[in-house]
Amino acid sequence: MKSISQLQDEYRQAQAKGLKLDMSRGKPGADQLALSEDILDARWVTPAKAENGFDCRNYGLPEGLPEARRLFAELLEVPPDWILAGNNASLQLMFDYLAQCMLLGPTGSPWSKVEGGVKFLCPVPGYDRHFGVLELLGIEMVNVPMLADGPDMDLVEALARDPAVKGLICVPKYSNPEGKTYSDAVVRRFASMQTAAEDFRVIWDNAYLVHDLYDTTDTLLNVFEAAKECGTEDRLIEVASFSKISFPGGGVSALAASPANIKQIMKRVGMQTIGPDKLNQLRHARYFQDLAGIKAHMQKHAEILRPKFGAVLEILARELSDIATWTAPRGGYFISLDLPAGCAKRAVQLCREAGVVLTPAGAPFPYGRDPEDRNIRIAPTFPPAAELVAATELLCVCAQMAAQGA
Repeated sequence: MKSISQLQDEYRQAQAKGLKLDMSRGKPGADQLALSEDILDARWVTPAKAENGFDCRNYGLPEGLPEARRLFAELLEVPPDWILAGNNASLQLMFDYLAQCMLLGPTGSPWSKVEGGVKFLCPVPGYDRHFGVLELLGIEMVNVPMLADGPDMDLVEALARDPAVKGLICVPKYSNPEGKTYSDAVVRRFASMQTAAEDFRVIWDNAYLVHDLYDTTDTLLNVFEAAKECGTEDRLIEVASFSKISFPGGGVSALAASPANIKQIMKRVGMQTIGPDKLNQLRHARYFQDLAGIKAHMQKHAEILRPKFGAVLEILARELSDIATWTAPRGGYFISLDLPAGCAKRAVQLCREAGVVLTPAGAPFPYGRDPEDRNIRIAPTFPPAAELVAATELLCVCAQMAAQGA
């Protein structure tokens, strides 16, 4: 490790540059967004009629266009009638479903009426927006450590014996922020485990299911296929979107669920909206056509992202190998960095004071509380390459300063 005086000199030099760099969120870069520019051409919505003759310019079809449902069905490996196709944010579909559960219950008994309150299990480190939704809805969050192949399922199964535990929320492939993919055994345990709550729900946020970085990819077992063997299909609510495939601000999303759940959800959605943006669903269905079209498009994303991830990993290996550990994911949008205990907040603060904004330390944990104050989520995707290198090098300086008590 460098001496504290050398680190302080490098830090002052960085401050003098007046940096204004942002690595706080996993957003696609401008070069990635440009890959989908052609989808905005009018030819994809001309004529504006769906394959069933429906005029996409008008009200209707709250469940989404047939061709959009079919595209998501192929992506998620479920029948089309298991799909609700929505607008650009799967987070909104997830929020709406959980809000429905609190107000009305998954099957008619509101979670808000549960004496003592409702609990959800949260694999950690995890996705901060999941935790924000649960906190806003008044759902108590219970940490479950992530192991090499997914959440600690022994602990999950033990905690699920509490009838107040109504569910679990997770990112099963290329998890946020560690980039881990659940093993087949873990997926099968989600399907087969016993729960005290009959209306227990697993929110399966498959945000990165086609977001591979390399030719050697992770594979995720179809959780609905595993559930069919156990008769637990109603337990699962899966969401996904095109937010990091086409445009975060103009993509499409979907919720996949059993026919019983879709029927219940549609009774409520029909009162909430007269239909999604069907023109946008139409252009996506025509532009991508099928799963092969999606995967070909995602190879272009990977070609842009591989060098960025590689640059960050090379700098971490050069500068922090003696004090820190980190993940080297095969896909997704993040690298998870673990510093010595008690150092993460200070390192993030030092970065901010030198002009580099990171995700707040503690964000990958419920209530923003990392019990060891050691985890930092790195988002390499948004900055241009030169800015990414400068930001990562500064992060390493700040991490070393924090580890030496500066």
